[in-house]
Amino acid sequence: MRFKRGRGNGAARDEIFINLASLIDIIFVLLLFFIVTTTFTRENQLTIELPESSIHNPITSTNVDRLEITISNDGKYAVNGRVLPQATEGALSEALVAESKGDRDLPVLVTADANAKYQAVITAMSAAGQLGFSKLRLVTVESDQ
Repeated sequence: MRFKRGRGNGAARDEIFINLASLIDIIFVLLLFFIVTTTFTRENQLTIELPESSIHNPITSTNVDRLEITISNDGKYAVNGRVLPQATEGALSEALVAESKGDRDLPVLVTADANAKYQAVITAMSAAGQLGFSKLRLVTVESDQ
């Protein structure tokens, strides 16, 4: 038996319809999810000019009532003139505790060589801060201007 195909001769065809409402709902939910879970980082670049000392402000106290951390150009530390055998933060912390005799109100002066590594200065400041010293001064030389 052979069937004929009809070409619009009265046979009604069903229209194909895609319901977009549910698809739009899913897209909005995904968009909301990505907005909420995304973190935006804003990278800042700072232009820093290091300060110069143009004001003569002498230190008038004696060695007895202050702690002085001296940093050489090769990264060795000295506390109140005593050179530490090891250039570590732990050795520096022990020397600061021994020299301060528990007095955390003493001012701490950091005197670093101009060619000393920046990390050595930060290590000295970090050791003093972790021990509770809050009065910190960086010693500079007076500029020629």
